Amino acid sequence: MPIDTAAAPLAALAPVAPPVQAPATPVPSDAAPAPEPADLAELARGDGVRFLLAVFVDLAGKPCAKLVPVEAVEELRDNGVGFAGYAAGLLGQRPSDPDVVARPDVSSYTPLPFVRPGLALVHCDPYVNGEPWPYAPRVILRGLLRRAAERGLSLAVGAEIEYFLVRRDADGALSVADPGDTAARPCYDARGLTRMYEHLTAVSTAMNALGWGNYANDHEDGNGQFEQNFAYADALTTADRVITARYLISVLAEQRDMTATFMPKPFTDRTGSGMHLHLSLWRGAEPAFPDAADPRGLGLSPLAYAFIGGLLEHAGALQAVLAPTVNSYKRTGAVSTRSGATWSPRRAGYGGNDRTHFLRVPDEHRVELRGGDGSANPYLAAAAALAAGLDGIERSLDPGEPGDARATALRPELPPTLLHAVEALAGDPVVSGALDVAPGRGSPRTSGRPSARSSSPGTARSAPGRWTAISRRSDPTPFWPHTVAASPLSGPTAFRPHPSASPKHFHGQGDRNPCAESSGSICGSPPSIPGSANCSPPCSARSSSAAPTRRASRSTATRS
Repeated sequence: MPIDTAAAPLAALAPVAPPVQAPATPVPSDAAPAPEPADLAELARGDGVRFLLAVFVDLAGKPCAKLVPVEAVEELRDNGVGFAGYAAGLLGQRPSDPDVVARPDVSSYTPLPFVRPGLALVHCDPYVNGEPWPYAPRVILRGLLRRAAERGLSLAVGAEIEYFLVRRDADGALSVADPGDTAARPCYDARGLTRMYEHLTAVSTAMNALGWGNYANDHEDGNGQFEQNFAYADALTTADRVITARYLISVLAEQRDMTATFMPKPFTDRTGSGMHLHLSLWRGAEPAFPDAADPRGLGLSPLAYAFIGGLLEHAGALQAVLAPTVNSYKRTGAVSTRSGATWSPRRAGYGGNDRTHFLRVPDEHRVELRGGDGSANPYLAAAAALAAGLDGIERSLDPGEPGDARATALRPELPPTLLHAVEALAGDPVVSGALDVAPGRGSPRTSGRPSARSSSPGTARSAPGRWTAISRRSDPTPFWPHTVAASPLSGPTAFRPHPSASPKHFHGQGDRNPCAESSGSICGSPPSIPGSANCSPPCSARSSSAAPTRRASRSTATRS
């Protein structure tokens, strides 16, 4: 919940010293010729870097890395660095598959002297056998950006990152890191900000040193909850920065004996953590959303309304990507919090500067997508949202009139659980198709795949706008929403998990302690340090206010 900038155009949010890809012209490199990139070796040596983290993320958002000494930077630049893909995480690989080779994108080079002297980070694109690996989230987003570029459009994204700062007490119970943070209405509390001054200013200083344009840092609505905002940029750059920001926030918190968790709902009685995305389309350097002649009064163009129409049309399926964990639905399903508001939408509606909507229109330049949370993979979230919006544009969808609370109550409900969201994803060829980009993994991909919504026996909706318990399925295999084998089939067996995704990877599935897994996404808190997870404290909290994570056996997970 950043400082309200609804009255200001997006250009007003640009930092004083703009980054390499200035927000004023957020054109992805896929859409327009870019200047000759700097040399990674020259950048690293010029900054006195001794080691580089070569980073990519898996489908669950886990950052994977190798620490490369500067003496080998030319090898990294020219040939990349190899990983055993199956061991790295959810990447659609088997143990027998060839290595994943991470090739650095020099435009993402990020020196990190505030983390460790001589350390830098560079985001990478995974390749296999010399080709971009189609299960890699960064590769998936690049593909959607190319599709938008074919229409002369580029996507700019701004992300709001919310998180909790916690500590473990002497008896092992989890509590907020600031013992004085007990106010009934802690949002924007100047005293709470001051007590966390050292951490917040360390993060802010790092963001501004990197040219991100940090413009606000605030205490959020929950005790122990904070948000730190930075300027928007093209979609790929913002997704990179979300991953880097989670890493920065977590490491800098650890330096002060705290744990930063981006888990959607670590405490039952407090507001959950979202990841709201501010989306805008551009034609070159010109914004495509504003239109002063808008008869609906929001100042939006027909293209903007069609984009909104696509997001609303596919809202149910989008939630499987924006809110991809069991814990996510403890946030969206909350009926009350200490502060009196949940700030999470329950229905697929849109309107003006009203934070109760799934889509908020704070001004004529952008649309805020409020369904996402801290467990979302930013690359997949941006890709899925863009796919939905482009479908709306291609079909000239009309979202209807912007709604107040009464009109929103008539809009369709969002999925109440992960199972319902995955059911919606399985029945939505547009959103699933944006992620299902890997032909040849078991069966050939075909175009024009029929929707599972029309052929599945039983649907998750029993009446317009109402969700019921998920239908019985002939195939009891649980779904993993981001790891699906390409298949021309429709119906209840169309979206089987990839062979590398064993039952332990499914959120809430199986009879094991989810915190024993190495992937932080099991409990909804993305790992913050490459190769490690920070989900254990929220999941294993013994305090009475910590949200339990319900476990379902495979025999009951798909029952109605």
